[in-house]
Amino acid sequence: MDRPTKAQARGQWAERRAAWHLRGRGLKLIARNYRCRFGEVDLIMSDGEATVFVEVKRRRNDAFMNPAESVDVHKQRRLAMAAGAFLAAHPRYGRHPARFDVVTITGPNYRPRFDWIRDAFQLDDSAGH
Repeated sequence: MDRPTKAQARGQWAERRAAWHLRGRGLKLIARNYRCRFGEVDLIMSDGEATVFVEVKRRRNDAFMNPAESVDVHKQRRLAMAAGAFLAAHPRYGRHPARFDVVTITGPNYRPRFDWIRDAFQLDDSAGH
């Protein structure tokens, strides 16, 4: 098994911390790093009856750009298509409402700051077509 690159290790660290942060707020982890031909969803969690698709963004410094700003419309569409693939493969989650959240992590590793953006974006019906 290959060792992850530094960037992959940082991403894995951020995803673990984001999952920990959200679990502390009552969400339950369903899947991590769900991959399909459309892309990847960092975290899939449940929040009560809702299935939550979470994009995690990590930046040491948010002076130049808020990490959430990097979740542009193209990334949103890829996330929506990957979420659709997950729901098709796991129909029991498709019976519940779904939403897209973004968790940003800024600051040093020893004192990270979390910003949880619930329902960060919505796509109209034509977004995935």
